[in-house]
Amino acid sequence: MSWEFGVAVSLIVSLAIIGLPIGHAMLASSVFYLLLQGQDMSIAFEQMLTGLYGSYVLLAIPLFIFAADLMNVGSLSDKLLDFCRAFVGRFRGGLGHVNVVSSLIFSGMSGSAIADAVGMGRIIINLMTKDGKYPPAYAGAITAASAIIGPIIPPSIPMVLYALVSDTSIGFLFLGGVTPGLVLGIMLMAMNAWQARIHGYPVEESVPLRELPRVTLRAVPALLMPVILLVGIYGGVTTPTEAAALAALYAFLVSTVLYRSVSLRMAYKTVRNSAKSTAAVGFLIAGALAFNYVVTVEQVPNVIRDALGDTELTWVTFLLLVNLILLLLGCLLEANAILLVIVPIFLPTAISLGIDPVHFGVIVVVNTMIGLATPPYGLLLFVVTSITRSPIRETIRHLLPFLAIMIAGLVIITFLPDLVLWLPRLYGYGG
Repeated sequence: MSWEFGVAVSLIVSLAIIGLPIGHAMLASSVFYLLLQGQDMSIAFEQMLTGLYGSYVLLAIPLFIFAADLMNVGSLSDKLLDFCRAFVGRFRGGLGHVNVVSSLIFSGMSGSAIADAVGMGRIIINLMTKDGKYPPAYAGAITAASAIIGPIIPPSIPMVLYALVSDTSIGFLFLGGVTPGLVLGIMLMAMNAWQARIHGYPVEESVPLRELPRVTLRAVPALLMPVILLVGIYGGVTTPTEAAALAALYAFLVSTVLYRSVSLRMAYKTVRNSAKSTAAVGFLIAGALAFNYVVTVEQVPNVIRDALGDTELTWVTFLLLVNLILLLLGCLLEANAILLVIVPIFLPTAISLGIDPVHFGVIVVVNTMIGLATPPYGLLLFVVTSITRSPIRETIRHLLPFLAIMIAGLVIITFLPDLVLWLPRLYGYGG
């Protein structure tokens, strides 16, 4: 690798440290690299335009963001929360269980951990801290932990990005995330039950059985969204991008026509907020596309593959190494930046070692999601502490047991590939 590449990487780090968004930093360093190399600087913008406008799959991202924002401003979240409270709120630490289960369901609609924490998380945190039932730091900690599951269960914006860089089927990636997401959810609920017993967290007043049909009926329109998505994709009716458009349309109709909880003014504000979020993600992707050209020119993936090949790594030691690197990077870098820049470097080695790309994709997504809640710069930490107003050190203290159980789940997912692949294989995946 050339000295110009070293300068480009140093420039990214320097610009990120002073607070420039990582997408802007990658674009600036790519242009500077081309300048040092004496190449036409317009190549960077050509890569951006070709990648953004030539990838149909990227349309799914703004559509999933819009659907999630509609659910946050509408009453879909309230109906889902009532449904979860009716079924799992009756156990000790019940609102903690509600937190996890609502994330599992909400994740089937939004595809974003941040959307989960900001939308459903804000509501459940207020319920947990009302009348001093739970410490605010604990409510924030379990909200951050449960939000991690969101992008593991389909739909998933990070999986869309992984499909972009790996040329892997989005449909099979979505299927691969179902079982790991459910396993992680069960492990989080087990940890919450243990914490509730240790600290004496309360048992909620149970909803009478005669009320369950009414609560379920009110939640049916919201619960149907993941069903529509999955049936559309795996029934061969829609592509994942078309399913995202269908999800956005369905969320809009349910919020405005059925529940009548979103006015035209609110709908306009939601569109504007979704556009801002999409622009932020889009610029990150654009910067990554430009920098990936630099990485390709420098043949970084081949250099790393050859270097790792010389050490005679097995698939087991390679995955251990990747997990360690991604967990460390997750403490410092944004999840999408890792997916778009770091993961393509490891992909050739993973494939050469016989690691299935769907299995590898799920491992990568779980790693990056854990990074969102990992100190010192986990974005979910800042989101939940801004809601709870509790000191971040207290939130971290309550979060550590949940992070430990999530890492244990990551180990299970890593070394039991059939746990990930059995469902895709059931639908015809040949991996």
